Amino acid sequence: MDKETDFLISNKPTRAVIALFWALFAFFILIIASMQATPLFLIFRYAGFIMPIIAVIFFLVSIAFLVLAIRQKLEKLFKRFLILTGASAVGIPVSILLHGAVFALFIKLFGENFWERTGIGDEPFFFILAVIVCPIAFLVGAIGSIALFVKRRRT
Repeated sequence: MDKETDFLISNKPTRAVIALFWALFAFFILIIASMQATPLFLIFRYAGFIMPIIAVIFFLVSIAFLVLAIRQKLEKLFKRFLILTGASAVGIPVSILLHGAVFALFIKLFGENFWERTGIGDEPFFFILAVIVCPIAFLVGAIGSIALFVKRRRT
Protein backbone atom coordinates (compact mmCIF):
# COMPACT_ATOMS: atom_id res chain seq x y z
CA MET A 1 0.00 0.00 0.00
CA ASP A 2 1.07 3.52 -0.58
CA LYS A 3 0.61 6.49 1.70
CA GLU A 4 -2.29 7.87 -0.37
CA THR A 5 -4.55 4.90 0.34
CA ASP A 6 -3.13 4.09 3.76
CA PHE A 7 -5.46 6.55 5.50
CA LEU A 8 -8.53 4.79 4.04
CA ILE A 9 -7.78 1.57 5.88
CA SER A 10 -8.44 1.64 9.58
CA ASN A 11 -6.91 -0.69 12.10
CA LYS A 12 -10.07 -0.70 14.18
CA PRO A 13 -13.57 -1.81 13.20
CA THR A 14 -16.48 0.49 14.00
CA ARG A 15 -18.47 0.05 17.19
CA ALA A 16 -21.45 -1.19 15.17
CA VAL A 17 -19.38 -4.00 13.65
CA ILE A 18 -18.03 -4.99 17.05
CA ALA A 19 -21.49 -4.94 18.64
CA LEU A 20 -23.06 -6.97 15.84
CA PHE A 21 -20.17 -9.43 15.90
CA TRP A 22 -20.66 -10.15 19.61
CA ALA A 23 -24.44 -10.31 19.20
CA LEU A 24 -24.01 -12.79 16.35
CA PHE A 25 -21.57 -14.85 18.40
CA ALA A 26 -23.95 -14.85 21.38
CA PHE A 27 -26.90 -15.96 19.24
CA PHE A 28 -24.78 -18.72 17.69
CA ILE A 29 -23.86 -20.00 21.16
CA LEU A 30 -27.53 -19.71 22.21
CA ILE A 31 -28.67 -21.75 19.20
CA ILE A 32 -26.09 -24.45 19.81
CA ALA A 33 -26.92 -24.55 23.53
CA SER A 34 -30.65 -24.75 22.88
CA MET A 35 -30.13 -27.60 20.43
CA GLN A 36 -28.17 -29.49 23.07
CA ALA A 37 -30.61 -28.67 25.86
CA THR A 38 -33.82 -29.58 24.04
CA PRO A 39 -35.27 -31.60 26.96
CA LEU A 40 -34.94 -28.52 29.18
CA PHE A 41 -36.86 -26.42 26.66
CA LEU A 42 -39.63 -29.02 26.44
CA ILE A 43 -40.74 -28.28 29.97
CA PHE A 44 -41.55 -24.69 29.02
CA ARG A 45 -44.99 -24.03 27.59
CA TYR A 46 -43.78 -21.86 24.69
CA ALA A 47 -40.73 -23.88 23.71
CA GLY A 48 -41.89 -24.12 20.10
CA PHE A 49 -41.67 -20.36 19.72
CA ILE A 50 -38.21 -19.88 21.19
CA MET A 51 -36.05 -21.43 18.46
CA PRO A 52 -37.78 -19.79 15.46
CA ILE A 53 -37.54 -16.37 17.10
CA ILE A 54 -33.86 -16.89 17.90
CA ALA A 55 -33.23 -18.12 14.35
CA VAL A 56 -34.94 -15.12 12.75
CA ILE A 57 -33.02 -12.69 14.96
CA PHE A 58 -29.77 -14.55 14.16
CA PHE A 59 -30.51 -14.28 10.43
CA LEU A 60 -31.33 -10.55 10.58
CA VAL A 61 -28.26 -9.76 12.69
CA SER A 62 -26.07 -11.80 10.34
CA ILE A 63 -27.31 -9.87 7.29
CA ALA A 64 -26.65 -6.54 9.00
CA PHE A 65 -23.22 -7.71 10.13
CA LEU A 66 -22.30 -8.99 6.67
CA VAL A 67 -23.25 -5.69 5.02
CA LEU A 68 -21.24 -3.68 7.55
CA ALA A 69 -18.28 -6.06 7.33
CA ILE A 70 -18.18 -5.70 3.56
CA ARG A 71 -18.29 -1.90 3.80
CA GLN A 72 -15.68 -1.75 6.58
CA LYS A 73 -12.25 -0.43 5.58
CA LEU A 74 -9.83 -2.83 7.25
CA GLU A 75 -6.75 -4.73 6.26
CA LYS A 76 -7.40 -7.79 4.09
CA LEU A 77 -7.05 -10.60 6.61
CA PHE A 78 -9.26 -9.00 9.24
CA LYS A 79 -11.91 -8.10 6.68
CA ARG A 80 -11.85 -11.64 5.30
CA PHE A 81 -12.42 -13.15 8.74
CA LEU A 82 -15.32 -10.76 9.37
CA ILE A 83 -16.89 -11.54 5.99
CA LEU A 84 -16.42 -15.29 6.55
CA THR A 85 -18.18 -14.98 9.89
CA GLY A 86 -21.09 -13.02 8.40
CA ALA A 87 -21.44 -15.08 5.23
CA SER A 88 -21.44 -18.40 7.07
CA ALA A 89 -23.98 -17.03 9.55
CA VAL A 90 -26.24 -16.05 6.65
CA GLY A 91 -25.56 -19.43 5.05
CA ILE A 92 -26.92 -21.46 7.96
CA PRO A 93 -30.60 -20.38 7.77
CA VAL A 94 -30.47 -20.06 3.97
CA SER A 95 -29.20 -23.64 3.70
CA ILE A 96 -31.91 -24.84 6.07
CA LEU A 97 -34.58 -23.20 3.92
CA LEU A 98 -33.06 -24.52 0.70
CA HIS A 99 -32.84 -28.01 2.19
CA GLY A 100 -36.58 -28.03 2.82
CA ALA A 101 -37.39 -26.40 -0.52
CA VAL A 102 -35.29 -28.81 -2.60
CA PHE A 103 -36.63 -31.77 -0.62
CA ALA A 104 -40.23 -30.68 -1.27
CA LEU A 105 -39.58 -29.75 -4.92
CA PHE A 106 -38.15 -33.15 -5.76
CA ILE A 107 -41.05 -34.89 -4.05
CA LYS A 108 -43.49 -32.70 -6.02
CA LEU A 109 -41.72 -33.33 -9.33
CA PHE A 110 -40.82 -37.01 -9.01
CA GLY A 111 -43.35 -38.46 -6.57
CA GLU A 112 -43.63 -39.10 -2.87
CA ASN A 113 -41.18 -41.97 -2.72
CA PHE A 114 -38.47 -40.22 -4.77
CA TRP A 115 -35.93 -40.00 -1.96
CA GLU A 116 -36.42 -43.64 -0.99
CA ARG A 117 -35.90 -44.72 -4.62
CA THR A 118 -32.60 -42.85 -4.79
CA GLY A 119 -31.36 -44.60 -1.67
CA ILE A 120 -30.45 -41.30 -0.05
CA GLY A 121 -33.57 -40.82 2.04
CA ASP A 122 -33.14 -37.07 2.26
CA GLU A 123 -31.60 -34.11 0.45
CA PRO A 124 -27.96 -34.16 1.59
CA PHE A 125 -26.23 -31.13 0.01
CA PHE A 126 -27.92 -28.23 1.78
CA PHE A 127 -28.28 -30.30 4.95
CA ILE A 128 -24.50 -30.79 5.13
CA LEU A 129 -23.98 -27.09 4.40
CA ALA A 130 -26.36 -26.04 7.17
CA VAL A 131 -25.21 -28.51 9.82
CA ILE A 132 -21.49 -28.96 9.19
CA VAL A 133 -19.86 -26.57 6.69
CA CYS A 134 -21.41 -23.23 7.68
CA PRO A 135 -21.02 -23.70 11.47
CA ILE A 136 -17.35 -24.69 11.03
CA ALA A 137 -16.79 -21.70 8.74
CA PHE A 138 -18.53 -19.48 11.31
CA LEU A 139 -16.22 -20.72 14.07
CA VAL A 140 -13.12 -20.24 11.90
CA GLY A 141 -14.18 -16.69 11.04
CA ALA A 142 -15.18 -15.87 14.60
CA ILE A 143 -12.00 -17.24 16.18
CA GLY A 144 -9.86 -15.46 13.58
CA SER A 145 -11.77 -12.22 14.15
CA ILE A 146 -11.44 -12.51 17.93
CA ALA A 147 -7.71 -13.13 17.61
CA LEU A 148 -7.34 -10.02 15.45
CA PHE A 149 -9.58 -8.00 17.81
CA VAL A 150 -7.25 -8.91 20.67
CA LYS A 151 -4.15 -8.20 18.60
CA ARG A 152 -5.43 -4.74 17.64
CA ARG A 153 -6.43 -3.94 21.18
CA ARG A 154 -2.91 -4.65 22.43
CA THR A 155 -1.27 -2.41 19.81
